[in-house]
Amino acid sequence: MAGPTPTRLHRAARVPVAAAFVCASLFSAGPAVADDGDAKDKSAQELADAAKKELLDAKSLHLTMRNGADDRDARTPSLVDLRLDEDGNCTGGLRMGTGGAKGGSVDLVKRGDEVWIKPDATFWKAQLPGRSGQLAADLIGDRYVHGSTDDPMLEGLAGTCDLDSFREHLKDGSDRATEGELTKGDQKKVAGTEVVPLTSGDTKERITLYVTTDAPHRLVRATEKGSGESLSMTLTDYGRPVPKKTPSAEDTIDVSDLRNTDPSQAPHAA
Repeated sequence: MAGPTPTRLHRAARVPVAAAFVCASLFSAGPAVADDGDAKDKSAQELADAAKKELLDAKSLHLTMRNGADDRDARTPSLVDLRLDEDGNCTGGLRMGTGGAKGGSVDLVKRGDEVWIKPDATFWKAQLPGRSGQLAADLIGDRYVHGSTDDPMLEGLAGTCDLDSFREHLKDGSDRATEGELTKGDQKKVAGTEVVPLTSGDTKERITLYVTTDAPHRLVRATEKGSGESLSMTLTDYGRPVPKKTPSAEDTIDVSDLRNTDPSQAPHAA
């Protein structure tokens, strides 16, 4: 039984990369400024660059990404919720399906070069054509698929779980971006935290970064709104360790077993 193709799972992992480039488009390519002092003493670009420095220096993060795109697509994440660190560890999950499409969900755990994924039945059916999706769901049930980050079936989702990759996209995006004019808004609260909104664009196409008023100036939310597009990213728990627990062997099936299984051996395959 063939599993989801690398192309499909790389596609499933693309939203965090988009989030990095949303932020990068408002960060300058030059050295980040010192992250001290009150927000009222800094320009909009200085605050954005201070937030960039904090992101690049963070040893771990809790990233939540919501994709409200109008396009109906069951294979693109509408929600990404991950705790990840610079050592390649993470835990969390994705909910698939934009524009009202139902793509299911997948839990994700990564420790170093090992990765576990636990998709639900709807995910398998959306990712695999015809009868294969139901067969995969029946075979795996409520278990994790376990393998290496080098495995073609798993590397796409594993890449979602990589803080260093996120930061590389952040740096690459800011190097390529044309620095736009940022507008510094009035202080407000986001989830109980005092922030300053930094906005670029107009009412049709707008990106906003919400950076903490007090030092260290950290990005806690970023939004992009445009024609048919709506992305919202929240960043919390800077420096908080990623939970170490991994799925037990009893709750796991090896990815090689999944790939090598004859469909006639799967439960309910008759």
